[in-house]
Amino acid sequence: MDKKTQATTAYKVKLSQNAIQNIDEIVGYIAFIQQQPINAIKVGDTIYAAIEKIQTNPYAYKECHSIPTKK
Repeated sequence: MDKKTQATTAYKVKLSQNAIQNIDEIVGYIAFIQQQPINAIKVGDTIYAAIEKIQTNPYAYKECHSIPTKK
């Protein structure tokens, strides 16, 4: 499949418990430590929207050219 081709089926993205905890800590820090609850909601929503975008199109974001990969 070409990298620019969108996937025709949705994929399942699994988040580890650690990843979910990290997202909660980020959102909590913004909401409670920085006292910006509206921005915390926006950040949380944006993170989960990006994950949903990856589910529907795994090639939505470009690969970082600075980090060598096997393929």
